[in-house]
Amino acid sequence: MKSSGGGRPNRITIRDVAADADVSVAAVSKVLREAYGVSASMRSKVHSSMAKLGYRPHTAARGMRGQTFTLGLILPDIRNPFFADIIAGFQDGLEGTQYQALIGINRSTSMVEEGLVDSMIDRQMDGLLIVGANDHEQLIAIAQRKPLVTIGNHHASNEVYDTVNNDDDEAARLAVRHLVDGGYRNIAMLSLITDSTIIKERERGYTDEMNRLGLSRFARIVRSDQLQSSVQNAARAILTGPDRTEALFCWTDFIALQVIGVATELGLGIPDDVAIVGHDNTMYCDFGQNSLTSVDQSGRLLGLEAARRLIERIKGRQATEHYLVSPRLVVRRSSVRNILTEPAAAL
Repeated sequence: MKSSGGGRPNRITIRDVAADADVSVAAVSKVLREAYGVSASMRSKVHSSMAKLGYRPHTAARGMRGQTFTLGLILPDIRNPFFADIIAGFQDGLEGTQYQALIGINRSTSMVEEGLVDSMIDRQMDGLLIVGANDHEQLIAIAQRKPLVTIGNHHASNEVYDTVNNDDDEAARLAVRHLVDGGYRNIAMLSLITDSTIIKERERGYTDEMNRLGLSRFARIVRSDQLQSSVQNAARAILTGPDRTEALFCWTDFIALQVIGVATELGLGIPDDVAIVGHDNTMYCDFGQNSLTSVDQSGRLLGLEAARRLIERIKGRQATEHYLVSPRLVVRRSSVRNILTEPAAAL
């Protein structure tokens, strides 16, 4: 950074970058705006000068000109490790661009806190990715203010914002078919008390597949909130009742791992006494003490595709897109008898 006569550093300007790169100020501006038609060599030359001089675009000034190159990422929780995968994928999607993501945590289970959205819009963020919110009318209102992409929201009929999702119906069917193929019949589902469309899709897939396989008499959905005590109480009720289930499909790994703990406390063998299948295939599934079979919906891919679509929206795409990830089942010891040493297998 340049220094003034009094020793105070002056901010490097766009004119300094242009002079160093031997290009026009307009050319530097185009690179900064990621304008269409800028050649790769021009972009490389300008970025090299920016790095050499330590140039940092002034966010407030850029906002006044229409873009800040910041994106808001709103998550419902930071404890669930699946959201870390989404963040990693979102960052992958921003690589090679000027965009930076700023994260906000939403405490509501269905709506997005208006103060959080207003704060991001007031800071002139160029677009928003919202994970887990399902209030369709609210999301439409947000999309009318800023480019919007959502993850974990199956309102695919809208025409104003993009959605990126796992095929949650098929995910539940995969889990049921796997357990039935392993000889289990009395299969329950531990679900969430919510109006979330992703949970409704998983519940529908579970119920329909149990019915299709002639196991409707065993179909049972037990719902709980996400409090640890509530999950453990629900798991105990399922695992100690007179008609104790043989297998359990949990709506997320975060819950399935707690069920493994409860089953172990009760002295039940996994999977001999009860098989357990989770959803998300987070990193903790691979830990030896867990070895949790799980549906992989590729959080990293969801985040990557969401970032790409959000940038396209910001750059002017109007047509709505709804991207669906095909799930796969990663099989481990928690659901298959007599596999003590084999590595995880994907189905």
